[in-house]
Amino acid sequence: MAEVLAALTLMAIVIPVAIEGMSMAARAGELGRRKAIATRIAERVLHEAVVDATTPGFSGTHHAQNLIFEWEVASSPWDTDALDLVTARVTFELQGQFYDVELNTLVDPAADQISADEST
Repeated sequence: MAEVLAALTLMAIVIPVAIEGMSMAARAGELGRRKAIATRIAERVLHEAVVDATTPGFSGTHHAQNLIFEWEVASSPWDTDALDLVTARVTFELQGQFYDVELNTLVDPAADQISADEST
């Protein structure tokens, strides 16, 4: 009888810890998957913002795999050279918490003006 009681006590301690560990691993896996999707969205909108430099900032929503990702692109002057810092931020929710992925690039606004003048 003492062995059965010891086994039950051990199971009462080990099982909740194991379940919590599996839950954390599943959440980390899902977070990684959603960050990968958010990174692809940020790359796409950042590329569009660099190619179409006429719009300084814009935002939108992307639906992927029954998930909602909100994104925004902003441009600000960079403090070192005469360049603009273009930032794409994608925000998503996982189990009541919000996470975001942010990608940045530098753009030379003078180069955009030169290419626009050459095309006219």
